[in-house]
Amino acid sequence: MISLDEAVTARLESHGERFEVLVDPDAALAIKRGEFDGELEDVIAAEDVFEDASRGDRPAESDLETVFETTDPMVIIPEVVKRGEIQITADQRREMQEQKRRRLINIIARNAVNPQMDDAPHPPDRIERALEEAGFRVDPMEPVETQVDDALEALRPVIPIRFSEVTVAVQVPADKAGSAQSRIRQFGDLEREEWQSDGSWVGVVTFPAGMQNDFYDLVNDVTSGEAETRIVRDEDDLNVR
Repeated sequence: MISLDEAVTARLESHGERFEVLVDPDAALAIKRGEFDGELEDVIAAEDVFEDASRGDRPAESDLETVFETTDPMVIIPEVVKRGEIQITADQRREMQEQKRRRLINIIARNAVNPQMDDAPHPPDRIERALEEAGFRVDPMEPVETQVDDALEALRPVIPIRFSEVTVAVQVPADKAGSAQSRIRQFGDLEREEWQSDGSWVGVVTFPAGMQNDFYDLVNDVTSGEAETRIVRDEDDLNVR
């Protein structure tokens, strides 16, 4: 379950009665769109249906039976969300907007590069300033993922930017390979790997280009700076031999 502070109220008025439930705002939007695939108990603040959630008043069971043909709150809660309206306060709206703005900036920073600077990553603060300059406003009632394309369109007149992936080959010396390779291989998609005759490990990993600095920091950390890396430019270079 979530805390009351994290929840919004979904309200349905039917048959002259009011029914309210407390649910996570993103989950409520997903339920309303028919896209929710999680566990309901993880995204609600109370396994209950209210007549007035702020006062804790509950409707009569007969009213629940009349409107929903059941008194089971876990059946009723998604119905209230689907058929009713999602109520959010001004403070909740601002908080949702800020959280999604931060998530949007993080997604773009992890995936985008500057094509005019040899595909160098854009720092998050640069993306944040550019979004402000472009006048882009995050919609708190829409999933962040559906707003990424619009954000990129807004950013392009302000900064050179595109989404890209990078493939990097890494060779880890034998004395570091055992522990280092397990962390490196989890960073992205492992395209190829091979244990060399000298005990060293070679792996080829693909990940969002904006995460290059994070990747090199990881490699340096787990190998004490003793690994060799190179960017793979084409399919022929995928061979690790």
